[in-house]
Amino acid sequence: MDLPILAMLQDATQSGLPDLGKGLGAGLTVIGAGIGIGRIGGSMTESMARQPEVMGTIQTAAIVLAALIEGAALFALVIALLI
Repeated sequence: MDLPILAMLQDATQSGLPDLGKGLGAGLTVIGAGIGIGRIGGSMTESMARQPEVMGTIQTAAIVLAALIEGAALFALVIALLI
């Protein structure tokens, strides 16, 4: 009993569809990290302009948050490329 869906899946696997998925996953990861870090930078600048006396605290928190986003993005990138 030959299933046509199985043949379609085998052809898709050999045609480079997994590579397309890896590229899309990696691209979405990088875009998401860029948006997240951009929002942190914008919010940090705005809050430091409003309250310059707490600039050091805000800057430290923003750097820690950016590092956490980069770590999550790196993890997602590795997962996207391994699958």
